[in-house]
Amino acid sequence: MHEENTAATNGCGKTRSSYQNEAALLALMEKTGYSMVQENGQRKFGGPPPGWEGPPPPRGCEVFVGKIPRDMYEDELVPIFERAGKIYEFRLMMEFSGENRGYAFVMYTAKEEAQLAIKILNNYEIRPGKFIGVCVSLDNCRLFIGAIPKEKKKQEILNEMKKVTEGVVDVIVYPNATDKTKNRGFAFVEYESHRAAAMARRRLIPGTFQLWGHTIQVDWADPEKEVDEETMQRVKVLYVRNLMLSTTEDTIKAEFNKFKPGVVERVKKLRDYAFVHFFNREDAVAAMSVMNGRCIDGASIEVTLAKPINKESTWKQHFNDQISPCSESLLGFPSKEDGHQKSAWKHANLSVRLNGQHSPSPPEVERCTYPFLPGTKLTPISMYSLKSSHFSSAVMHLDYFCYKNNWVPPEYYLYSTTSQDGKILLVYKVLVPSIAYGSQSYFMPDKLCTTLEDAKELAAQLTLLHLVL
Repeated sequence: MHEENTAATNGCGKTRSSYQNEAALLALMEKTGYSMVQENGQRKFGGPPPGWEGPPPPRGCEVFVGKIPRDMYEDELVPIFERAGKIYEFRLMMEFSGENRGYAFVMYTAKEEAQLAIKILNNYEIRPGKFIGVCVSLDNCRLFIGAIPKEKKKQEILNEMKKVTEGVVDVIVYPNATDKTKNRGFAFVEYESHRAAAMARRRLIPGTFQLWGHTIQVDWADPEKEVDEETMQRVKVLYVRNLMLSTTEDTIKAEFNKFKPGVVERVKKLRDYAFVHFFNREDAVAAMSVMNGRCIDGASIEVTLAKPINKESTWKQHFNDQISPCSESLLGFPSKEDGHQKSAWKHANLSVRLNGQHSPSPPEVERCTYPFLPGTKLTPISMYSLKSSHFSSAVMHLDYFCYKNNWVPPEYYLYSTTSQDGKILLVYKVLVPSIAYGSQSYFMPDKLCTTLEDAKELAAQLTLLHLVL
């Protein structure tokens, strides 16, 4: 047995033997009545707890815990996390040596308890100078499947996925923006559990698996954003998708006003989707019920409540926190000192248009160089086969974004003026030809730059904000 198993420090200069560790865990089990089992690199405490009847808690009840000291175990951790509520299951990731791997998952019996754990234990000083991180853990049950033949219908895709994987519940397929008889070349597959989705991904991920003679792309879908019920109760904006490119904002407003004249405040349309703003929430909810499934200009539309998010957090999430402080100030994002936040509206599934690979939490881009050794084998590659996390500039992201949507590349038009002190100031106008039927086909920042690179980057950032949100 490894020497590391015989003793472990407790972070206070003292060591605890394996016998003491075992005794402490046995005492915890005896006190709580919970069982404990170690399998597949994790140690499970509970799941279910004593006397539990019925199904496990719903999604949203689990939190992720990071930065746990490697020599800290359940006898210390469980009492801390019990402060937020009743624990259904505590899963501590373990090394072969006997140390933990620095993170765990805690599932509570109710969502409110998980939210409280995040509130009171995130950045909690668990030992002197040691702070843990606690955030929501999304039990993702959805896979992104790319490179699907565009002529395949939903039922065909559903039947095929059921043949090659187990636990398939549903398939989400979006119609092509220009030809509603075809799909967009990708689909989302919903599984009955995270385990079923993970097993399916493992089976399909090698890159050699084919459907209908096509090598498919497989990855985790971006999880839907959780919005608390209190916030959703205030929403008075509808998200409308599957519109024709030629459908105008005026047409949409007129159609939604038909069931009750004068209830629509404004409409914002982009490509084949739109956001319909109402004066009152009650009218928005009623319109959603009436208009969902209706035809506008020959297209059967889907209508749901939009989910409110913050522009700053969305940008950072999609581009992996790669914005520099200079870029943030150029775009005019609110700071903590502003005393308020600007908000925008977005449907959770719109993230597919940005990140075709659908990594739920892509790592920060590593920006460094490696030695190019003699004899190193090089393989030709297209930039469009990469993930969006490989790009650090908004200009590259915008080009990638357009490609993934089967749009023609954006066009940049440069303009200049002279400042009062004689400096030449620059600004780009970005034209996106593929959304020429929308309400706005070009985008221009309201700020001027002194360098060409900054002007182009700023214009691309602004365009992406409008297209994604």
